[in-house]
Amino acid sequence: EGLIMKNYVLTVFSKTGEKLLDESFQAKNDEEAKGIGEKKLEEKGYSEHTHRCVTEDARLILFHR
Repeated sequence: EGLIMKNYVLTVFSKTGEKLLDESFQAKNDEEAKGIGEKKLEEKGYSEHTHRCVTEDARLILFHR
């Protein structure tokens, strides 16, 4: 039986509100997505930027301002 993957979108903003990153990815659940999102932010050096990660039904699972 195939595992249903959910879609998530990670967005990073500059101080002026410009989008620095707008990336879709898939994960099994919100917990895994949060981990993937945090890892992506760290790898790209965006941990301290304003960012958010939302589920496909627009629920916020990760946010930092």
